[in-house]
Parts: sequence; structure tokens; C-alpha cells
Amino acid sequence: MQEAKNTARALVRIGYDGSVHKFFKAAHAVDRFENELRVLQYLEHKGCEFVPRVLGFDREQLELVTSNCGTRVEQMGEEKMQSIFAELESYGVRHDDPYLRNITYRQSDGRFCVIDFEFATILDENDDATFKAGGEADSNLVDQTDIATAKSLRLKWSAYTDCGKVRANNEDDFMTVGFDAGDFVYLAREGEVDTGDFDYVFAVSDGMGGERSGEFASRFALDNITKLLPRRYRLSLVHNRSGMKDCLRDLFLGTHMQLTRLGETYDEGRNMGATMSLLWYVAGWFYFGHIGDSRIYHIPKGQPMYQLTVDHTYVGWLRSKGELNEREARNHPRKNVLTQSLGSGNQFVRPQLGEIKAERGDRFVLVTDGVTDGLWDRRIEEMVTEPNTAESQILPGTRLVELAIEEGSRDNATAVVVEVR
Repeated sequence: MQEAKNTARALVRIGYDGSVHKFFKAAHAVDRFENELRVLQYLEHKGCEFVPRVLGFDREQLELVTSNCGTRVEQMGEEKMQSIFAELESYGVRHDDPYLRNITYRQSDGRFCVIDFEFATILDENDDATFKAGGEADSNLVDQTDIATAKSLRLKWSAYTDCGKVRANNEDDFMTVGFDAGDFVYLAREGEVDTGDFDYVFAVSDGMGGERSGEFASRFALDNITKLLPRRYRLSLVHNRSGMKDCLRDLFLGTHMQLTRLGETYDEGRNMGATMSLLWYVAGWFYFGHIGDSRIYHIPKGQPMYQLTVDHTYVGWLRSKGELNEREARNHPRKNVLTQSLGSGNQFVRPQLGEIKAERGDRFVLVTDGVTDGLWDRRIEEMVTEPNTAESQILPGTRLVELAIEEGSRDNATAVVVEVR
């Protein structure tokens, strides 16, 4: 680790993965450690995204491990600085050292962040007490006792992609992989496994761009999964679930920056980009990341299907506001206008991230927009949960794609269906 700061109150080192390791010392070190830990966990609970996320901690060593919020800011107007601390207070926390030394710039998403919360106050004492009493401060920690139970789960999947009847080439792609600390394997397009100690990733991507750059973009986005996620295998299981989401955020932002640079370097790849939607299974939990208009659906056991991800399109935004129903959205002239994607000339992107505990009987459906162009949500659910006798002879991923093309989809179509057993 590289030493970044060593003062009377704290020693700060940067890990090889970019994480920040802060060791508290001197007077009131224990109190300052506990306060910063509690405040950062409270802010994560409140959904504040411009502060460090707690990745782990060691009370004996008074070590706090957090995500990296970029570089310190050297100059800033007083009004701008105060507006940042005022925004922090909207999440219920007052920073009691509101000066420029505690503001950083995170280049990956162009965001100013606030750091060093050893001197900070949660404004609502009752809310703070409820937060601590409910155990929510530890709700994101990996529960070691659940890991043995998770190893008994099985995953079954099928995946398929097709060029369709209109396009000359297939800019869609999918990935099914498994890995642990030492091994990495590409999985067949259909199969069933005991989860054991392995992580599993299922993903779809839809590329875009001139010539064949769309094909390159989707494959590039998926290949980055194999390069980046195995490096963070299990986060040594000492980090928390927000740390897993930080891994996904790094994956999406890193891929976006690389595609952007490639698009600026090669004329034939200018403005190339890709959507990406993925599920990452880790020790009994599914972590998901998403950007664009591909989709992930979740079908809980015995319950209706719902769309887990949001469409990063103008029409998706209208539908989220309740201004359009599914029929109106499908027929809208701007339904394919993306507001976010990897590359494509976007300056900044904010991928959707989340997690769901794996339960036996759960199903997940990952599809590109070629499938949703041909099939209504209701039909997708029926084809996965209640296929007729003839349909049941075809793998779920394949039958979704084939039916979407048969029903008139004019795009490439790709689907991955995952079932927990």
C-alpha cells in the first residue's frame, strides 16, 4: 500500500485496488473511528452517492476501509463549496469541518465528493437511534453464517442470441462465466451447477456504431467482465455488500472510459457504444448492474414478474413518471433514443446498481431490446413460467428469442434466463 497522509490524528494508505485505508490514532481515536463509521453507514442507508462507501473495518486496529472518492480539490469558490456541504445536510448529516480540505473530485463521474467524517453529526437524533437499534448499520455486511447455506443452491441457465430477419450482422452478445480465486471458466450457453465457492456472471450487451463497431463494442464491454471482476474475487469476504456494488460501478465506469477513448482514436469507431445488463452471483446474493435499454426482469417464486432495471431512454423516463403505459411506450417514435450507454459520446454515466438475496424458485430474465421489441412483458413471463407442451421442449432463452423474431422484432435479439434451485 502507498502512504497518502500521516498526521497526528490519522494514517491514510491507498491499497493496490484503490481502496482507502484510514488508521485512527492519538486522542479520542476510538470515538472518532466509531463516529466516522456510523455516519458513513448512515449516509449509505440514505442513498448519498458523493461520499466514501465503507468496504470494511477493524475495531482492534481502528482501521476503516472505504472506496476512493478521487483527488483533493485545490481551488473552489466559497458559494460552490457551501452548496456541496448544504447538499450533504439534505441527507441528514452536518459536516463539522466544512472546508476545502474535505472536498475531492471523482473523475469517473465528474462528481465533487465529501470525505473525512470523524467530525460530523447526524442531525436527527431519533432517526440515528432507530438506525442503530434496527441493526441497519451492519445490514450490508457479508454474513459469514449464510455462506454455507448459499453453497447448497444450484443455478440453471440458458442463453441464446440471433441476428434476426432484418439486420445484416449481430451487434448483440451475451456472457455466462464462473470464477473463483484461482480459476476462470466460460460456461456453455445452457447448464446447471452447484454454486459452491464460485461466483457466476450472466450478462447481455447490445452494441451500436457504424460499420462493425457495434459488434466490437458489445464484445469489448462483456470481455471487461472477465478482466475486472475476478480481480475482486469475494473482496476477501471481509468487505460488505456495498463493496460489491462499488466493483460493478468501477466495471461500468471503466468500460465507458475505455470505449470513449477508443471511439476518439479510430474514425470508424466514432461514437460507438453499448448497453450492458448483468447479474453477479456471490455467496447467496445477486448483484446487478445496468445501463441502457436492455433489461433484467425478476420473477420471484409464486409472484408476478417485474422489471428490475430502468430503461435509460427518453420514453423510459416518461414511463417511470407514469405518463406512458406499456402500449404507448412501445409505439412511441422516440422509444430507442438512449439517454445513457457505455461510450456513445456520453461525458458521464451513472449505472443502475443493486442487490437481491437469492431464493430457491427465483428466476431472472436478461434481454436486449430486440426481445422486448417483439414481445410484451406478459408474454415474456408466460414463455418462462408457463410454456405450452411444444414450447417447453425448447430452452427458455432460445424460445424467447425465436418467438420475439417470429412476432416481428426488427432487431438482433438476445436472452439469458437464470433459475435458482
